[in-house]
Amino acid sequence: MSTTSSYLDLAEIRPPSRRVARFFSKINAVGLLLPLIIVTLWQAASTYQWVEAVFLPAPVKVAEAFWVMLTKQQLANDFISSVSIVGQALVYGATAAIVLGVAAGLSKRVEQFFGPTFDTLRHIPGIAWLPLIVLWLGIGAPAKVLVIAKAVFFPVFLNTLQGIRNVEKSHIELANVLTLNRWQMVRKVVLPSAFPSIMVSLRYAAGLAWAMVVIAEGLSGLEGLGFLIFRAQGLLLTDQLVVCMIIIGLVGFTIDRIMYLAQRRLLRWKQGFEG
Repeated sequence: MSTTSSYLDLAEIRPPSRRVARFFSKINAVGLLLPLIIVTLWQAASTYQWVEAVFLPAPVKVAEAFWVMLTKQQLANDFISSVSIVGQALVYGATAAIVLGVAAGLSKRVEQFFGPTFDTLRHIPGIAWLPLIVLWLGIGAPAKVLVIAKAVFFPVFLNTLQGIRNVEKSHIELANVLTLNRWQMVRKVVLPSAFPSIMVSLRYAAGLAWAMVVIAEGLSGLEGLGFLIFRAQGLLLTDQLVVCMIIIGLVGFTIDRIMYLAQRRLLRWKQGFEG
């Protein structure tokens, strides 16, 4: 056998892609243990009838309910409706919060102008606003978008403001030594220093918006995952209720992972303690 043919044989034995191996090496196997334990106990509770089916249906029944909701009902449309509302509310609320947070962080007068009003409004829960907003806008999507955007706004605004105010004084002094004008100092020193705080607030706001949509749709609306949950509760359709809960949990986890990966990628320059 020639040397060339032996190299070809070895190439055939090797994995087709190192990226695949790297992907599986990064899977958190420890993190999968608890979900497996929960599903096992869930199945055992159903098999041995530790809990009545009306309170906790078997995993198979939940899977069957998911298929029925997907093929014979409008689960996909309800899911898209919820995602659309959350996306709009997150964009509107976070954009307004970052703009006003930067303005308040850079100007004490702007903070003094908005501060008392914002500190009052943020203590009124979004659910308390919902009946009034429904009177203004009806039970359609705009009312839910406005309520969720309000819930998103304040965490992002406060973290943006605090991130700017926490910029190291030594960095500002160095910018003055380098004779940077105000715009250069904001662009090259202040905003990069505040960016980690802003990213953390956006990650938190995304999860908060996804949680809020369930309440908003459940209390006012005729579509969406929140509506399905409250309807399933009223009709004792526990299997459909669990389906919606699982979808909400998995989507929330996916949103958090996406925001986490975006945060890591955008903050590669910032090294910190990793445990």
